[in-house]
Amino acid sequence: MRAITIPTPGDADALVPDDVPTPTVAADQVLVQVAASGVNRADLMQRQGFYPPPPGASAYPGLEVSGTISVLGGDVTGWAVGDQVCALLTGGGYAEQVAVPATQLLPVPEGVSLVDAAALPEVVSTVWSNVFMTANLQKGQTVLIHGGSSGIGTMAIQLARAFGARTAVTAGTGEKLEACRKLGAEILINYREQDFVEVLSGATQGGGADVILDNMGAKYLARNISALTVNGRLVIIGLQGGIKAELNINALLSKCAAVIATSLRSRPPAEKAAIVAAVREHVWPLIESGQVKPVVHRTFPLAQAADAHRELEAGTTIGKVLLTT
Repeated sequence: MRAITIPTPGDADALVPDDVPTPTVAADQVLVQVAASGVNRADLMQRQGFYPPPPGASAYPGLEVSGTISVLGGDVTGWAVGDQVCALLTGGGYAEQVAVPATQLLPVPEGVSLVDAAALPEVVSTVWSNVFMTANLQKGQTVLIHGGSSGIGTMAIQLARAFGARTAVTAGTGEKLEACRKLGAEILINYREQDFVEVLSGATQGGGADVILDNMGAKYLARNISALTVNGRLVIIGLQGGIKAELNINALLSKCAAVIATSLRSRPPAEKAAIVAAVREHVWPLIESGQVKPVVHRTFPLAQAADAHRELEAGTTIGKVLLTT
Protein backbone atom coordinates (compact mmCIF):
# COMPACT_ATOMS: atom_id res chain seq x y z
CA MET A 1 0.00 0.00 0.00
CA ARG A 2 0.97 3.67 -0.21
CA ALA A 3 1.64 5.62 2.96
CA ILE A 4 3.27 8.87 4.00
CA THR A 5 6.57 8.23 5.73
CA ILE A 6 8.96 10.50 7.63
CA PRO A 7 12.49 9.26 6.85
CA THR A 8 14.06 12.34 8.50
CA PRO A 9 12.10 14.82 10.66
CA GLY A 10 11.91 18.35 9.30
CA ASP A 11 9.71 20.76 7.35
CA ALA A 12 6.69 19.76 5.28
CA ASP A 13 8.90 18.19 2.60
CA ALA A 14 9.95 15.59 5.19
CA LEU A 15 6.67 13.83 4.35
CA VAL A 16 7.53 11.23 1.70
CA PRO A 17 4.99 8.97 -0.07
CA ASP A 18 6.27 5.40 -0.26
CA ASP A 19 5.23 1.78 -0.82
CA VAL A 20 5.02 0.01 2.53
CA PRO A 21 3.67 -3.33 3.81
CA THR A 22 -0.04 -3.67 4.49
CA PRO A 23 -0.65 -3.69 8.27
CA THR A 24 -1.25 -7.01 9.97
CA VAL A 25 -4.57 -7.30 11.78
CA ALA A 26 -4.65 -8.49 15.39
CA ALA A 27 -7.57 -10.49 16.76
CA ASP A 28 -9.20 -7.41 18.30
CA GLN A 29 -8.66 -5.17 15.25
CA VAL A 30 -10.14 -4.49 11.84
CA LEU A 31 -8.43 -3.39 8.65
CA VAL A 32 -9.90 -0.18 7.22
CA GLN A 33 -9.56 0.77 3.57
CA VAL A 34 -9.00 4.48 4.09
CA ALA A 35 -11.14 7.05 2.27
CA ALA A 36 -9.79 10.08 4.09
CA SER A 37 -7.63 11.02 7.05
CA GLY A 38 -7.64 14.10 9.24
CA VAL A 39 -4.63 16.40 9.51
CA ASN A 40 -3.93 17.53 13.08
CA ARG A 41 -1.30 19.73 14.71
CA ALA A 42 0.01 16.62 16.45
CA ASP A 43 0.97 15.37 12.97
CA LEU A 44 2.98 18.54 12.38
CA MET A 45 4.82 17.98 15.66
CA GLN A 46 5.53 14.35 14.78
CA ARG A 47 6.87 15.40 11.38
CA GLN A 48 9.21 17.86 13.12
CA GLY A 49 10.49 15.17 15.48
CA PHE A 50 8.84 16.56 18.63
CA TYR A 51 6.00 14.02 19.10
CA PRO A 52 7.10 10.46 18.43
CA PRO A 53 4.47 7.71 18.27
CA PRO A 54 3.84 5.77 21.48
CA PRO A 55 5.49 2.33 21.72
CA GLY A 56 3.83 -0.14 19.39
CA ALA A 57 2.04 2.49 17.30
CA SER A 58 2.44 2.93 13.56
CA ALA A 59 5.35 5.12 12.51
CA TYR A 60 3.18 6.91 9.96
CA PRO A 61 1.33 10.07 11.03
CA GLY A 62 -2.46 10.33 11.18
CA LEU A 63 -4.74 10.13 14.21
CA GLU A 64 -8.16 9.74 12.56
CA VAL A 65 -9.57 8.24 9.38
CA SER A 66 -12.76 7.29 7.63
CA GLY A 67 -13.18 4.34 5.31
CA THR A 68 -14.58 0.86 4.82
CA ILE A 69 -13.84 -2.29 6.81
CA SER A 70 -12.06 -4.84 4.61
CA VAL A 71 -10.86 -7.43 7.15
CA LEU A 72 -12.15 -8.46 10.60
CA GLY A 73 -9.91 -9.80 13.35
CA GLY A 74 -10.92 -13.14 14.79
CA ASP A 75 -12.33 -11.75 18.04
CA VAL A 76 -14.23 -8.80 16.56
CA THR A 77 -18.01 -8.73 16.88
CA GLY A 78 -20.59 -6.10 16.05
CA TRP A 79 -18.92 -5.04 12.80
CA ALA A 80 -18.93 -6.50 9.28
CA VAL A 81 -16.77 -6.30 6.18
CA GLY A 82 -18.12 -3.43 4.09
CA ASP A 83 -19.22 -1.27 7.03
CA GLN A 84 -18.45 2.40 6.57
CA VAL A 85 -16.65 3.68 9.65
CA CYS A 86 -14.46 6.40 11.07
CA ALA A 87 -11.83 5.71 13.68
CA LEU A 88 -9.65 7.17 16.38
CA LEU A 89 -6.02 6.10 15.90
CA THR A 90 -2.72 6.14 17.73
CA GLY A 91 -1.04 6.64 14.35
CA GLY A 92 -0.95 5.33 10.79
CA GLY A 93 -3.80 7.30 9.26
CA TYR A 94 -1.77 8.76 6.36
CA ALA A 95 -2.05 5.52 4.42
CA GLU A 96 -4.31 3.57 2.12
CA GLN A 97 -5.04 1.02 4.85
CA VAL A 98 -4.82 1.04 8.63
CA ALA A 99 -5.38 -1.52 11.39
CA VAL A 100 -7.68 -0.21 14.12
CA PRO A 101 -8.84 -1.65 17.47
CA ALA A 102 -12.54 -2.38 17.05
CA THR A 103 -13.25 -0.44 20.25
CA GLN A 104 -12.02 2.75 18.53
CA LEU A 105 -14.42 2.50 15.59
CA LEU A 106 -17.49 4.65 15.05
CA PRO A 107 -20.11 4.28 12.32
CA VAL A 108 -20.18 7.06 9.76
CA PRO A 109 -23.06 9.22 10.99
CA GLU A 110 -26.17 9.45 8.85
CA GLY A 111 -26.09 12.63 6.78
CA VAL A 112 -22.27 12.87 6.77
CA SER A 113 -20.24 11.87 3.71
CA LEU A 114 -17.61 9.18 4.02
CA VAL A 115 -14.82 11.68 3.38
CA ASP A 116 -16.13 14.34 5.79
CA ALA A 117 -16.45 11.72 8.52
CA ALA A 118 -12.64 11.73 8.77
CA ALA A 119 -12.94 15.17 10.36
CA LEU A 120 -14.77 13.77 13.39
CA PRO A 121 -13.03 11.10 15.53
CA GLU A 122 -10.03 12.97 16.92
CA VAL A 123 -11.70 16.34 17.44
CA VAL A 124 -14.94 14.96 18.88
CA SER A 125 -13.06 12.61 21.21
CA THR A 126 -10.74 15.44 22.29
CA VAL A 127 -13.57 17.86 23.00
CA TRP A 128 -15.86 15.36 24.69
CA SER A 129 -13.15 13.84 26.90
CA ASN A 130 -11.71 17.19 27.99
CA VAL A 131 -14.58 19.66 28.10
CA PHE A 132 -17.31 17.31 29.31
CA MET A 133 -15.79 14.17 30.87
CA THR A 134 -12.82 15.90 32.56
CA ALA A 135 -13.88 19.54 33.06
CA ASN A 136 -17.58 18.69 33.53
CA LEU A 137 -18.98 21.66 31.61
CA GLN A 138 -22.61 22.17 32.61
CA LYS A 139 -25.63 23.92 31.11
CA GLY A 140 -25.51 27.64 31.84
CA GLN A 141 -21.75 27.73 32.43
CA THR A 142 -19.24 29.67 30.33
CA VAL A 143 -16.45 28.00 28.36
CA LEU A 144 -13.54 29.86 26.75
CA ILE A 145 -12.11 28.11 23.70
CA HIS A 146 -8.74 29.27 22.44
CA GLY A 147 -8.28 28.77 18.70
CA GLY A 148 -12.02 28.83 18.10
CA SER A 149 -11.72 28.42 14.32
CA SER A 150 -9.57 25.28 14.51
CA GLY A 151 -10.93 21.80 14.01
CA ILE A 152 -11.16 21.30 17.76
CA GLY A 153 -12.49 24.82 18.27
CA THR A 154 -15.28 24.54 15.73
CA MET A 155 -16.41 21.26 17.30
CA ALA A 156 -16.14 22.60 20.86
CA ILE A 157 -18.33 25.61 20.01
CA GLN A 158 -21.05 23.39 18.58
CA LEU A 159 -21.05 20.90 21.44
CA ALA A 160 -21.01 23.59 24.11
CA ARG A 161 -23.96 25.29 22.43
CA ALA A 162 -25.82 21.97 22.07
CA PHE A 163 -25.51 21.33 25.81
CA GLY A 164 -26.61 24.82 26.81
CA ALA A 165 -23.29 26.45 27.73
CA ARG A 166 -22.23 29.98 26.83
CA THR A 167 -19.19 30.03 24.56
CA ALA A 168 -16.34 32.53 24.30
CA VAL A 169 -13.63 32.13 21.67
CA THR A 170 -10.33 33.65 20.68
CA ALA A 171 -9.21 33.90 17.05
CA GLY A 172 -6.87 36.12 15.07
CA THR A 173 -9.07 37.56 12.29
CA GLY A 174 -12.54 38.93 11.83
CA GLU A 175 -13.28 36.19 9.28
CA LYS A 176 -12.46 33.48 11.80
CA LEU A 177 -14.51 35.14 14.52
CA GLU A 178 -17.48 35.43 12.18
CA ALA A 179 -17.22 31.72 11.40
CA CYS A 180 -17.22 31.04 15.15
CA ARG A 181 -20.27 33.26 15.62
CA LYS A 182 -22.18 31.35 12.96
CA LEU A 183 -21.43 28.11 14.82
CA GLY A 184 -22.82 29.51 18.07
CA ALA A 185 -20.02 31.41 19.83
CA GLU A 186 -21.38 34.39 21.78
CA ILE A 187 -18.26 36.17 23.06
CA LEU A 188 -15.83 36.90 20.22
CA ILE A 189 -12.27 37.96 21.07
CA ASN A 190 -9.62 38.97 18.55
CA TYR A 191 -6.45 38.01 20.42
CA ARG A 192 -4.34 40.25 18.19
CA GLU A 193 -6.28 43.36 19.27
CA GLN A 194 -7.92 42.52 22.59
CA ASP A 195 -7.00 41.08 26.00
CA PHE A 196 -9.14 38.00 26.43
CA VAL A 197 -9.11 38.37 30.23
CA GLU A 198 -10.59 41.86 30.03
CA VAL A 199 -13.16 41.02 27.38
CA LEU A 200 -14.29 37.89 29.20
CA SER A 201 -14.52 39.73 32.51
CA GLY A 202 -16.69 42.41 30.95
CA ALA A 203 -18.96 39.90 29.24
CA THR A 204 -19.47 37.88 32.43
CA GLN A 205 -19.79 40.81 34.86
CA GLY A 206 -16.42 39.94 36.34
CA GLY A 207 -17.18 36.27 36.70
CA GLY A 208 -14.88 34.69 34.15
CA ALA A 209 -14.94 31.25 32.58
CA ASP A 210 -16.00 28.03 34.27
CA VAL A 211 -13.95 26.01 31.77
CA ILE A 212 -11.06 27.03 29.50
CA LEU A 213 -9.90 24.76 26.68
CA ASP A 214 -6.34 25.86 25.92
CA ASN A 215 -4.05 24.95 23.04
CA MET A 216 -1.30 27.47 23.90
CA GLY A 217 0.26 26.20 27.11
CA ALA A 218 2.95 28.34 28.73
CA LYS A 219 2.21 31.63 26.97
CA TYR A 220 -1.36 31.80 28.26
CA LEU A 221 -1.00 30.12 31.66
CA ALA A 222 -1.08 33.20 33.90
CA ARG A 223 -3.82 34.95 31.95
CA ASN A 224 -5.89 31.77 31.74
CA ILE A 225 -5.86 31.50 35.53
CA SER A 226 -6.87 35.16 35.75
CA ALA A 227 -9.75 34.44 33.37
CA LEU A 228 -11.16 31.58 35.47
CA THR A 229 -14.10 32.01 37.80
CA VAL A 230 -14.27 30.43 41.26
CA ASN A 231 -14.04 26.64 40.94
CA GLY A 232 -12.96 27.08 37.31
CA ARG A 233 -11.15 24.37 35.35
CA LEU A 234 -8.32 25.05 32.90
CA VAL A 235 -7.67 22.14 30.54
CA ILE A 236 -4.42 22.35 28.55
CA ILE A 237 -4.33 20.22 25.39
CA GLY A 238 -1.63 21.97 23.34
CA LEU A 239 1.74 23.67 23.63
CA GLN A 240 1.76 26.12 20.73
CA GLY A 241 2.84 28.86 23.15
CA GLY A 242 5.66 26.96 24.85
CA ILE A 243 6.19 24.36 27.55
CA LYS A 244 7.46 26.26 30.59
CA ALA A 245 5.78 29.02 32.61
CA GLU A 246 5.63 30.25 36.19
CA LEU A 247 2.49 29.26 38.08
CA ASN A 248 1.08 31.62 40.72
CA ILE A 249 -0.28 29.05 43.13
CA ASN A 250 -1.89 31.75 45.27
CA ALA A 251 -3.98 32.90 42.31
CA LEU A 252 -5.07 29.31 41.81
CA LEU A 253 -5.86 28.83 45.49
CA SER A 254 -7.88 32.04 45.69
CA LYS A 255 -10.24 30.66 43.06
CA CYS A 256 -10.25 27.03 44.21
CA ALA A 257 -9.42 26.36 40.57
CA ALA A 258 -7.85 23.41 38.76
CA VAL A 259 -5.22 23.13 36.02
CA ILE A 260 -5.38 19.90 34.05
CA ALA A 261 -3.13 18.80 31.19
CA THR A 262 -4.15 15.89 29.01
CA SER A 263 -3.16 14.00 25.87
CA LEU A 264 -5.52 11.72 23.98
CA ARG A 265 -2.95 9.83 21.92
CA SER A 266 -1.05 8.31 24.82
CA ARG A 267 -4.06 7.14 26.83
CA PRO A 268 -4.40 3.41 27.44
CA PRO A 269 -6.67 1.49 25.05
CA ALA A 270 -9.36 1.02 27.70
CA GLU A 271 -9.61 4.78 28.23
CA LYS A 272 -9.84 5.42 24.51
CA ALA A 273 -12.55 2.78 24.22
CA ALA A 274 -14.54 4.46 27.00
CA ILE A 275 -14.20 7.87 25.32
CA VAL A 276 -15.28 6.50 21.92
CA ALA A 277 -18.28 4.77 23.52
CA ALA A 278 -19.29 8.01 25.25
CA VAL A 279 -18.91 9.94 22.00
CA ARG A 280 -21.16 7.47 20.20
CA GLU A 281 -23.78 7.74 22.94
CA HIS A 282 -23.79 11.49 23.50
CA VAL A 283 -22.49 13.17 20.34
CA TRP A 284 -23.44 10.93 17.42
CA PRO A 285 -27.19 11.64 17.82
CA LEU A 286 -26.43 15.38 17.62
CA ILE A 287 -24.48 14.89 14.40
CA GLU A 288 -27.14 12.69 12.84
CA SER A 289 -29.82 15.26 13.68
CA GLY A 290 -27.76 18.00 12.00
CA GLN A 291 -27.34 19.96 15.21
CA VAL A 292 -23.55 19.40 15.10
CA LYS A 293 -21.54 19.02 11.91
CA PRO A 294 -17.94 18.52 10.80
CA VAL A 295 -16.34 21.70 9.48
CA VAL A 296 -13.96 20.94 6.61
CA HIS A 297 -11.68 23.68 5.31
CA ARG A 298 -10.05 21.83 2.42
CA THR A 299 -9.07 18.39 1.16
CA PHE A 300 -5.81 17.28 -0.48
CA PRO A 301 -4.83 13.97 -2.13
CA LEU A 302 -2.74 11.76 0.15
CA ALA A 303 0.33 12.27 -2.06
CA GLN A 304 0.09 16.02 -1.35
CA ALA A 305 0.37 15.64 2.42
CA ALA A 306 3.19 18.19 2.45
CA ASP A 307 0.86 20.81 0.92
CA ALA A 308 -1.79 19.95 3.51
CA HIS A 309 0.72 20.55 6.30
CA ARG A 310 1.74 23.87 4.79
CA GLU A 311 -1.92 24.86 4.62
CA LEU A 312 -2.42 24.12 8.31
CA GLU A 313 0.82 25.86 9.27
CA ALA A 314 -0.22 29.01 7.39
CA GLY A 315 -2.81 29.66 10.09
CA THR A 316 -5.63 30.54 7.71
CA THR A 317 -7.77 27.44 8.08
CA ILE A 318 -11.29 27.35 9.49
CA GLY A 319 -12.09 23.79 10.50
CA LYS A 320 -10.32 20.64 9.37
CA VAL A 321 -7.85 19.82 6.62
CA LEU A 322 -8.26 16.30 5.19
CA LEU A 323 -6.26 13.92 3.00
CA THR A 324 -8.09 11.67 0.57
CA THR A 325 -6.83 8.38 -0.89
